[in-house]
Amino acid sequence: MKSQLKIFKIGGGIIDHEPDLLEFLRLFSEVSGPKILVHGGGKGASEMMTNLGIAPQMVNGRRITDAATLDIVTMFYAGKTNKQVVAGLQKLGVNALGLSGADGNVIQAVKRPVREIDYGFVGDLDETSINASLIHQFLELGLTPVFCPINHDGHGQLLNTNADTIAASLAKALSQQYAVELHFCFEKNGVLTDVNDNQSVIPKITPVNYTELKEQGIIAAGMLPKLENAFDALNYGVEKVIIEHALHINGTLKTELCMN
Repeated sequence: MKSQLKIFKIGGGIIDHEPDLLEFLRLFSEVSGPKILVHGGGKGASEMMTNLGIAPQMVNGRRITDAATLDIVTMFYAGKTNKQVVAGLQKLGVNALGLSGADGNVIQAVKRPVREIDYGFVGDLDETSINASLIHQFLELGLTPVFCPINHDGHGQLLNTNADTIAASLAKALSQQYAVELHFCFEKNGVLTDVNDNQSVIPKITPVNYTELKEQGIIAAGMLPKLENAFDALNYGVEKVIIEHALHINGTLKTELCMN
C-alpha cells in the first residue's frame, strides 16, 4: 500500500497578503506525513516591472516572459518569495527546503515553441521533467520541498513555468510511489458559479460538466489552466484533486475534481 503524499499549491493572492500567508503556513505545518508546497509569484514582480516601465503581459492566465521579465520573476520567485516561505516554515518547525528546478536538476523544462503566441522564456514540462527519485529522497529525509515557478532547460537557461503546471507535474510523477492528493489553494472557497459569491461553490466537477462550465463562461481566465492541469493529473493516476480556500484547507467548502 502506497503512503500518502499531499501536494499544496498556493497562488499570488495569498502570498501578497502577509497575514493570510502566515495563517496558511501555520495550517500547512499541521498537515501530517510527507508533503510538498508549490508557490506562485504574487504581485511583487509585476509591480517592479511597472515601476521599471515594463508592462506585464498575460494571455489566458499565463505570463509572457521576455528576457527582462525573466530576470525580475527569478529575483522574486526563486529569491525573495521562496526564502520568505521557507523561513516561515522553519519558524513553525517544518524542515523546508527551497528549490527551483535547477537545484539538483530536480525539474528540467523545455522552452515553449513559438506558435500563435510567443510566450518567451516559458518552460513546458513532460513526463521526463521531474526527478522523482531525488524528491523521494528529500521526503525520506523528513524534508519538505518548497518549489518556486523557476526551472531550467539543462543548457544554462532559466525558464518560467506556471506554478499550477509544476504542482500537477509533481503529482503525476510522484503518484508512482505515493497515493497523491493535490490541493490548489487560493483566496476563494473553490470553483464558484458566481465569482462575487464565495458560497456558490461547485462541489464536484467532472470532464463533462467542466466543458459545459467553460462554454457558459463560468470558468475562464486564470481558472482554466488550473483545471486543465487538475484533470491531466487525474488521468495520470493522482488519487484526488481539491480546489479550496488556503485558509480553510480542513474545511467542508471545496471543489473536488473527479473523472466521473
